[in-house]
Amino acid sequence: MDERTRAKYEARVRIIKAMAHPTRLFLVSELSRGERCVCELTQMVGADVSTVSKHLALLKSVGIVQDRKEGSQVFYSLRCPCILEFSDCVESVLRATAEEQLALAE
Repeated sequence: MDERTRAKYEARVRIIKAMAHPTRLFLVSELSRGERCVCELTQMVGADVSTVSKHLALLKSVGIVQDRKEGSQVFYSLRCPCILEFSDCVESVLRATAEEQLALAE
């Protein structure tokens, strides 16, 4: 693999790694329903503001979410809603695996 190809895959890995946390998956799922302020997301997650903000900052750094400020509040939304297609794909893999396991148990 040449250096350019490696760099392309490493960029993809950064995005996948950013999604590889239950809280971040939850945040993306909630943001699929529309823009939310950090205060709302903090209540939903049940964690402190700094923890939720760190998760959101990571998602923002890889381009999954974007933010906007309104006074002292920060609102987040999905920058690339196509990330939900990845989530749908993961669900399909889970269903297929469960069906295979069920067939083996019969």
